[in-house]
Amino acid sequence: MTPKLFALDIGTRSVVGIILEENGDSFHVLDILVEEHKERAMVDGQIHNVLKVAEVIQSVKEKLEKKHGKLEKVSVAAAGRALKTEQAEVVMDIKNRPIFSEDDMNRLELSAVQKAQSNLIQNDTDKHSNHYYCVGYSVVYYRLDGEEIGSLVDQQGNEASIEVIATFLPRVVVESLISALKRANLEMEALTLEPIAAINVLIPPSMRRLNVALVDIGAGTSDIALTDLGTVVAYGMVATAGDEITEALSDHYLLDFPLAEQAKRKINTEEFVQIHDILGFEQDIPKDEVIKALKPAIEVLASAISNEILRLNNNKPTKAVMLVGGGSLTPTLPSVLAEKLNLPLNRVAVRGIDAIQHLTKEEHIPITPELVTPIGIAIAAKRAPIQYMSVQVNNQIVRLFELKEMTIADAFLAANISARKLYGKPGAALTVEVNGQIIHIPGEHGKPAVIQLNGVEASTKTAIQNNDKIELLEGVDGKEGFATVRDLLDDATIKSITFQGVMYIVEPIVKQNGHKVSLDKVLQDNDKITVETPQTIEQVIYSIHKENYLIQLQPYTVTINNKEHFIPSFSSKLLLNGSQAKLTYPVQENDIIQLETFSSPTLQQLANQLEKKLMDKIIVTFQNKTVELMKECAIVQKENVQLSPTDIIPKKSNIQWQDINNSPWIFQDVFRFTEWTMPEQAGSFQILKNGEPSRFDEEIFGGDFLEILFG
Repeated sequence: MTPKLFALDIGTRSVVGIILEENGDSFHVLDILVEEHKERAMVDGQIHNVLKVAEVIQSVKEKLEKKHGKLEKVSVAAAGRALKTEQAEVVMDIKNRPIFSEDDMNRLELSAVQKAQSNLIQNDTDKHSNHYYCVGYSVVYYRLDGEEIGSLVDQQGNEASIEVIATFLPRVVVESLISALKRANLEMEALTLEPIAAINVLIPPSMRRLNVALVDIGAGTSDIALTDLGTVVAYGMVATAGDEITEALSDHYLLDFPLAEQAKRKINTEEFVQIHDILGFEQDIPKDEVIKALKPAIEVLASAISNEILRLNNNKPTKAVMLVGGGSLTPTLPSVLAEKLNLPLNRVAVRGIDAIQHLTKEEHIPITPELVTPIGIAIAAKRAPIQYMSVQVNNQIVRLFELKEMTIADAFLAANISARKLYGKPGAALTVEVNGQIIHIPGEHGKPAVIQLNGVEASTKTAIQNNDKIELLEGVDGKEGFATVRDLLDDATIKSITFQGVMYIVEPIVKQNGHKVSLDKVLQDNDKITVETPQTIEQVIYSIHKENYLIQLQPYTVTINNKEHFIPSFSSKLLLNGSQAKLTYPVQENDIIQLETFSSPTLQQLANQLEKKLMDKIIVTFQNKTVELMKECAIVQKENVQLSPTDIIPKKSNIQWQDINNSPWIFQDVFRFTEWTMPEQAGSFQILKNGEPSRFDEEIFGGDFLEILFG
């Protein structure tokens, strides 16, 4: 006997039961039965009244059993509108880290998904993260130092960030479905998501590498799923659908809602739409006029759908859009949607069950997009059943809802393993104050955790199977911030200089909490550091402990008869790189500082500099013999002691200077310095100076030729 497949599409307004027959690779639709809920037992795809929903399921089951025999197992789908979508951004400090690896990026993605999960439950204290299944996520962007980038792998910088759109299915949706089925004496054979069911039958796996949007437009909501790179990457929902079109028709023509619904269905099949309003008037209106009246509502529906597609697809239109569900028959919707997504008209299309490959049906079953999802649920149950799987995470049993290829990241989400555990904690920062400025010295980054799958090293993206064992060896915490005083200083604060031919390293004067310390002193948290960097020649001389040279640099002064005299020629000279300088001149790296020092002068040297005479001496020729005449011109005393010309006169000496014998030399002075005497029998004589007549009291000068002639 050919096996029959029983599937239920439990929607907001009705329950659709479907019987399929499998014939090799093809399927044949034997029967479809639609029964509406008697009251509002379903809200946004979630069962709110299990008993009432179970009654409708029981009714559909019994009616189908009369024609097709006993039905014990059924395939169902969780409504796309039950999915919860959240966006989340995570920022990571990556200063001083090695280049970003693929593992780092995977862990950053997991952290963002967990943050999205946390955002989902933050306003509901009764819910925990394990109350949701993550059914997929897509990366909106990666950023490095604030700039968007294609991938973070092999990148370095200060800050990495990621934003994801993640989709979650509340666990209660699944549990309430199971409960309703049990009350109708049915066992859940397989579970899928409505968007996945439709995609499975409309988009073959070979086409899922294309970026395509599938939109299931129902009565109350429009469910959206995106495919890319071979899988379903994102889900979304907008609370605008077919009922908005019905309500617009009702408002414009004053129709009761059920009559407006009937009128809406006739737009696509008849040239004139019969209107019977609440005032009792009947009229036939051309369908073009009806469509024109509905245009604002169609624009609203198309805008809502296009905006959600763009949001889910990183603000880019998909390559194509497939429309299913009763609301997809809304007139002109494909063309309006194509315009809003800037797509060609042939890239937005309504797909009915005739688009499902290898499918046949009984004649009484209509070809309509409303039946794509129910048929997809039945076929998905056979071709791609979604089941539970169990894995161990650090010896904890975790049950996962296998909506897609499951990875270690999914297991961590289900086991409430925080992404923070994938890295050791960063070491505490060290905070110090340097010359009044606060400086933070970061601790080391933590080392990543080691993930093992069945004893083999793996990553968060590694696929997992039923009964796998996952072990997470937590990362090692980073060391606290550590630094010495030297680490705070830049190269400019330490100089090499040469002083008096010897090279010195000039280091700054550093105080830690008021106490002088070496540059190798280890810093403590909240230290107050002051750094005084020698900048001038004088500061450098002090820092190398050569301050005794500063005494030599004092100018040479001497006080004579209570008057101070500054004598530059006896003062030491300060040279910077060979040029005369002052103590206040700045010093740079590799500068050469020299002192040209002078010994204290003798009294004679001092007198010469002051152009004063200690002695007066001339040489003359007298009677054809050389005669040297000499006399003392000054009496110089220091502390009442007379000084000789060879005595040293230190700087800052206080001396008394008395000039004496200031009269000029005269002819008769020569007799005091020669043994010549006047002859006893001398007669008359003539006094000559340089051959000219002269007198004994006439002034003479050095080099004069003096003589006395007799006779």
